[in-house]
Amino acid sequence: MGKKTVLDFLDMKGRREKITFLTAYDYPLASFAEKAGIDMMLVGDSLGMVVYGLPGTIPVTMDEMIIHSRAVRRGAPGTFVIGDMPFMSYQSSAEKAVENAGRFLKEAEMDAIKLEGGRRVEEQIKAIVEAGIPVMGHIGLTPQSSGQLGGFKAQGRTAEAARELMLDAIAIEEAGAFSILLEAIPPEVGEAITERLSIPTLGIGAGIHCDGQLLISGDMLGLVEAFTPRFVKKYTNLSDLITKAISEYVSDIKEMQFPEEKHTYRMREGEAEKLEEFLKSLDR
Repeated sequence: MGKKTVLDFLDMKGRREKITFLTAYDYPLASFAEKAGIDMMLVGDSLGMVVYGLPGTIPVTMDEMIIHSRAVRRGAPGTFVIGDMPFMSYQSSAEKAVENAGRFLKEAEMDAIKLEGGRRVEEQIKAIVEAGIPVMGHIGLTPQSSGQLGGFKAQGRTAEAARELMLDAIAIEEAGAFSILLEAIPPEVGEAITERLSIPTLGIGAGIHCDGQLLISGDMLGLVEAFTPRFVKKYTNLSDLITKAISEYVSDIKEMQFPEEKHTYRMREGEAEKLEEFLKSLDR
């Protein structure tokens, strides 16, 4: 089956077929995800934390996003992949937003871009869409604005806050976005937005009723040990497996159990004798 398109995702919403969505930051993981049949991938600015060990996403640059997006594209040539617009790559003006969004398509062959914010980025969304670039919106817990939100906290937990999210979601759809990511909001709010919008909703901590679900790959694979959000389901614990494998490697080297004979290369027949003669000549 070929790569899905924005029209396929719209059709999936209409059929109530759930959309599968996962972050990827490098070639190996992207290739694994594509083999597993993932519908959509996000090269998220969460790589700041997952890959680089930073405390948040703010320091991530466009150049870093492009490098990782290229790697993911090579690993998943047949999957719809979205590039995540990093902090200050779109906030200052619509012109700068279009320029940086274009870099994702031109330099990394992304299929779409994602940016954070609701009504305050309507102008940027419209401009990017008018330039011919598909846009995914992102509301709720928006990590780039975590300072204003009081930290990495769930959003929309009061009726007034939920109303604001609904207005943001409507604005994003009207601006021309093809989909919207809902992060860390109550499931009833996620359901209300999903039912109100004609475009697909992707949830990360937004309940079962969204049109699809996203998880950070490092979280669901158990690679991130520092903090696991409440909405994460760990499908394996690779951190334990990797640590155990490296510990065994260290032990084998210390105890001279590695490399074994099967891990070595032997000289061709008769060549060892020639080497021995050469070594003797050095001692004369």
